[in-house]
Amino acid sequence: MQTLRHLLGGAAVTILLWQILCTVGDWNEALFPSPPRTLAGLGELIASGVLAYDIAASLLRFAVGYLSSVLIALVLGLVLGWYSRVWAYLSPIAQVLRPVSPVAWLPFIVLFFGIGEAPAIAIIFLAAFFPVLLSTIAAVQKIEPVYLRVAQNFGIGQPQLFTKILLPAVFPQVATGLHLALGTAWVFLVAGEMVGAQSGLGFLIIDARNNLRADLLMAAILVIGVLGLALDSVMGLAERRLYRRWGMGGKA
Repeated sequence: MQTLRHLLGGAAVTILLWQILCTVGDWNEALFPSPPRTLAGLGELIASGVLAYDIAASLLRFAVGYLSSVLIALVLGLVLGWYSRVWAYLSPIAQVLRPVSPVAWLPFIVLFFGIGEAPAIAIIFLAAFFPVLLSTIAAVQKIEPVYLRVAQNFGIGQPQLFTKILLPAVFPQVATGLHLALGTAWVFLVAGEMVGAQSGLGFLIIDARNNLRADLLMAAILVIGVLGLALDSVMGLAERRLYRRWGMGGKA
């Protein structure tokens, strides 16, 4: 309930400042729409069914790109964190590739996969990969030795050692990487959908810009922000359920 009050209060303050800026700036609403004009544009998108279609397309691409990236990065992170000598050779390569923006790879992604769905999914994959990989490796390398001794005493071997000991032990630190990866991947989703996609929120922004509909563009921006907040909240809920499942109620 308190979180809802904070959310509504923050939204009210933002809308108030937005309206004040529009009033003081005295810009043409065709260039910088006011909250009522944006709300009308949002209603237009909802009534036409365009918004629901584009949201569904974006969420599907995001789910494929993000979940596949997290799964691969998590498995690789557990393995490379455990076999630290192998990671010592691969770490310089990862540190060189990590700062490169996923958008920088776009010409090669288009060359390999063409235009359409694949570039957006590939960019989401790249945006989410390194935060999860590096946080997982760091967490495994810092794991308390007592966990390994307990596993040895109970005769726990592979793959149970990874699934029942390592993963729960490193998850609090990995969860930070998952949140960071989610936000980064959601940001780059829009960039990916601007390359040849014919649907999605990124395409909606490009289409609104090309048609000089700043109200629809602003409405799309608001929807992207709200959906990003909702996705982060869903992840937080899933994280708390995992903590309870593993008997880590204090982390909730």
